[in-house]
Amino acid sequence: MMQHCDTLVSEALWETIHMEVQDFVQDKLDTMLRTTFRKKKDLSRILSDMRTLSADWMAKTSNADPEQNSLHQETEEMRQNTFYPRPVAPTAAQIHCLQFLICELVSGGNMRKPGGLFGNSGSGIPVEDLKQLETFFYKLSFFLHILDYTATIGTLTDLGFLWFREFYLESSRVIQFPIECSLPWMLVDHVIESQDAGLLESILIPFDLYNDSAQHALTCLKQRFLYDEIEAEVDLCFDLLAQKLNEIIFTYYKSCAASTLLDSSFTYACDDGEKYFVKPLRFDAIFKLRRVMVLGRTIDLRSLITQRMNKIFRENIDFLLERFENGDLCGVVELQQLLDILELTHQSISRFLELDSYSLMLSEMQENLSLVSYSSRISSQIWSEMQTDFLPNFILCNTTQRFVRSTKGTHHSSQRSSASTGKPYFYCGSYDLTMAYQGLAGLYRDFFGVPHMFAVVKLLGSRSLPAIIRALLDHISSKITGMVPKITALQEALPKSIGLLSFDGGIAGCQKIIHEILTWEAKSEVKTEVLHDLKEIGSALYWMSILDIVLRQIDTTQFMQSAPWLGLVPGNDGQVKHAYSDNTPFTTLLNAATNAVTSSPACPNPSTFLVMSKQAEAASLLYKSNLNSGSVLEYALAFTSAALDRHYSKWSATPKTGFIDITTSKDFYRIFSGLQYSYLEETINYPSKKQEMLGDSVAWAGCTIMYLLGQQQHFELFDFSYQFLNVAEVESATISHYQSSERTKSPNLLQGYEGILEAMRKARRLNNHVFSMLRARCPLEDKVACAIKPSGAPLHRMKFMNTVSAFETLPQRAT
Repeated sequence: MMQHCDTLVSEALWETIHMEVQDFVQDKLDTMLRTTFRKKKDLSRILSDMRTLSADWMAKTSNADPEQNSLHQETEEMRQNTFYPRPVAPTAAQIHCLQFLICELVSGGNMRKPGGLFGNSGSGIPVEDLKQLETFFYKLSFFLHILDYTATIGTLTDLGFLWFREFYLESSRVIQFPIECSLPWMLVDHVIESQDAGLLESILIPFDLYNDSAQHALTCLKQRFLYDEIEAEVDLCFDLLAQKLNEIIFTYYKSCAASTLLDSSFTYACDDGEKYFVKPLRFDAIFKLRRVMVLGRTIDLRSLITQRMNKIFRENIDFLLERFENGDLCGVVELQQLLDILELTHQSISRFLELDSYSLMLSEMQENLSLVSYSSRISSQIWSEMQTDFLPNFILCNTTQRFVRSTKGTHHSSQRSSASTGKPYFYCGSYDLTMAYQGLAGLYRDFFGVPHMFAVVKLLGSRSLPAIIRALLDHISSKITGMVPKITALQEALPKSIGLLSFDGGIAGCQKIIHEILTWEAKSEVKTEVLHDLKEIGSALYWMSILDIVLRQIDTTQFMQSAPWLGLVPGNDGQVKHAYSDNTPFTTLLNAATNAVTSSPACPNPSTFLVMSKQAEAASLLYKSNLNSGSVLEYALAFTSAALDRHYSKWSATPKTGFIDITTSKDFYRIFSGLQYSYLEETINYPSKKQEMLGDSVAWAGCTIMYLLGQQQHFELFDFSYQFLNVAEVESATISHYQSSERTKSPNLLQGYEGILEAMRKARRLNNHVFSMLRARCPLEDKVACAIKPSGAPLHRMKFMNTVSAFETLPQRAT
């Protein structure tokens, strides 16, 4: 720009030089001639030659003889020379002559005098005059560069010489100079590392060094190999620049997204919460760079950043999926958090760059692009983890509604590969935000509960979730089928006649009778396998119940959002009714707007509004059809009931007499009763052996199977634990009555049985809870459930055939 303005500033420069020279030769030299050099004829002659050589007497108001001015005494006003500056600069020859005469005047012909050229040693010139001569001498050196203004500007802006470093290559005996030692790249890297908002907008300026060095190599040095080396380095540096720019932009916007999604209560609770806020940066100037000139080539930096940004997003999604695949099912919450941050990052950057669709990139990395594919990497990993790790190794705590990993269980332990460590910006951007989110995710890493199910539903969506449900139901069916021969083996080990426990022998006698009945010592492995199968079935059913809770919450939220537009209001009986008989408020509003627009003669294309009105009607019908969504748990119970129907004859034989057989029955409730008693007894005898391995899932599976087989009341009447508790209660009441009447202290016959009695009471409370839930969600008299279509839409109120219930086997009242 300064080179283009040379004609505008040249006259000002020449006038300034003219004024400086004339001020010195006409005023200051005149004073020296009249004072210091008045009696020194040789030196006065040199000063007079300087004035004669460079003085512009045409610019003076009085052109008097200079020698007469030095010989006559004049007043102070007469001695002041007056001249007018003109845009007439001295020539280079005049400047060189003035410099030569000053050297001759100061040195006296001795250029090697001690103290330097202007040293005050033997010259006989006063210090003040010597300083004026020195100052003018050095000014003349700068005047030479100012006279050649265009060439000087070109020399100053040509930084190509900074690149040439053959001397260093030769001295270090290397073939190629390291890119980290290149001055242009050092400047660019400094801007990147400092992340100064003001410097980032000028990050491409150091690349002008390469343009100057390439120009110098071709025009001045005329060396093609130097240009080729410069070009190779430019390619490498520009690739590194594009990569680091993408990393900086991606890291900044991801940090902003993570800071936005971070729980505000967590930030306020921290003493140093300010570190979770991101310092604002501006990348607008970089996003607008569509034409960057480097070595005569035009580069679209915006397009290059967009391409690399799409690649970074795909790499990040793949890293998160791979990280989830190397962990257990509890890491689904962390995966959902990181994907939410990534999605918000994509939304922020999409305001400036034309990125690919986030859903498209996510489907691509999940290998779920096919329209007929209902599986993905996430769904496959979730089902794989449930098969190999979750169902075998996690135990249920019914009180907290959580699954926790068993510390003792090694059944079907899965082999995992070590998780790879990704780049820092693949997590949450900054280090502080990454540590904060890892701390929050660590709260959900040791259990599986409702928060994890919300994450599963959000990640799978309505497309892949039905496949998981179907696979889980098939797993329950296969486990039921696999238990049939094991249950048969346990049935065969039972005695032919099983009577009720007698109250005469007390709890000690009851325990002895139960041990005589349950002769399963030789079937210990079979019993353990049956318990593990029941545990997996119960875990699967409870997993479905948590899923049902989450889906109902989501459906409720969607209903509250869509009900006003569909004209739905609560009725008197608590049911939802339609406030409008024909159309919904949504369709009515759009139909009115369409009629108003189409009736106007200024409407250019009324067909568009008609299509919009039809689409509104279709949307209303679609939302209305989804209001009566069914229950996943009810469907799972109906599916389990249908699977049990195939083995009904083996696990629930109909009595030949029509009455309950209390002595020879070997139905499933008898097997589960024995398993529950043995399980509780081993829990007391070995506190850390069984409880941590099985949890509450066994009760859920056993009670569900008995309920669906119609054996709930049979179990409540003839269960060994329940009879044991009844005997203990009667014995305790008898002892209390005896003590109150005799007023003597008798020995406590229940001593030593407190642990097993408390365990039995807990088991009975758990069984009652499961039975009450089953009666509420799946009444046997009218088993209604919902099916799930392949598209993910629920199909409400599918009726299944009733199995034989307790009401059919008990004697019926005469009518």
